[in-house]
Amino acid sequence: MGPGFEAGGKILLMSTKKITVDLVIPIFNEEGVVEHIHKRICNVVDSLVDDFHFIYVDDGSRDGTVETIRKIAESDPRVTLLRLSRNFGHQAALTAGMEASNADVVITLDGDGQHPPEMIPQMLDLIAQGYDIVQTQRMDAAQPVSFKKWTSGFFYRLINIISGTSVLQGAADFRALTRPAVNALKSMPEYHRFLRGMVSWIGYSMVILPYKPEERISGVSKYSLSKMVSLAMDAIFSFSLMPLYLGLSLGGILFCLAAAEMIYVLSFWVTGRTSNLAPGWSSLMFVILIVGGILMALLGFIGVYVGYIFQEVKHRPVYLVRGEKKDE
Repeated sequence: MGPGFEAGGKILLMSTKKITVDLVIPIFNEEGVVEHIHKRICNVVDSLVDDFHFIYVDDGSRDGTVETIRKIAESDPRVTLLRLSRNFGHQAALTAGMEASNADVVITLDGDGQHPPEMIPQMLDLIAQGYDIVQTQRMDAAQPVSFKKWTSGFFYRLINIISGTSVLQGAADFRALTRPAVNALKSMPEYHRFLRGMVSWIGYSMVILPYKPEERISGVSKYSLSKMVSLAMDAIFSFSLMPLYLGLSLGGILFCLAAAEMIYVLSFWVTGRTSNLAPGWSSLMFVILIVGGILMALLGFIGVYVGYIFQEVKHRPVYLVRGEKKDE
């Protein structure tokens, strides 16, 4: 690929031609924050020659976030407000913003200030070099070990082992995508979405851009432990059949142990030492509990996959839009 990318059948030489860029920013209860992040982004993009537009996706905020964005839109015609009917989650909000976009390049970033917008020019430079995806990676090795950091590292190691898709450890939803890459993601309509894995799965040319996460401007993280667990389950059950193979493997191991036990018992009958066979109530109960536990775990795995299939076949939308304020 040369110093540009294909969009709509045309080759855009980004070093010589002005392009359109949509900034997709999911927002949830960020009153008092969104105006600061908008000003900060404007300080960066206003000095660039490209045509920038803002798509703020309100993910069911219950504070004054919507009113704040409306005020911003009154003074900045580049702003579009996309309101979801309720809180559908971060991945759904990102999907809504990307599907509402029609720009040559789409940049997604969070609206809490942790994704530094000062990196946008560098991201666009890399896109101009021919990459379809500029994926940022959190560099937080210097931060002290915490429960979240430990579980995050364990999750990425696990998903890379059990799935056929390599997911970058520390990958963030702060990335730049060309129009072909966005269209590829839009062609994947699955209900349970793990965009970090989906971006890797499509296989488009990618470059990694490390960054150091900044502190939130104010407030607290909206990613609770339950939401992180839910996202991890979406990733594991959407990108891997390993839980089913694990159950099958454990079943094979138990079958081998049962065969060994049978041979051991038969040896007593063959050698005439049946009197040495003592009643094995405790060992029998142990085996029954082991087998029962594995069966229940395997049935649980199957049940989760069936549940995911059930939600997919209903073809419910990933999100619903309450209202949208178009660019003026």
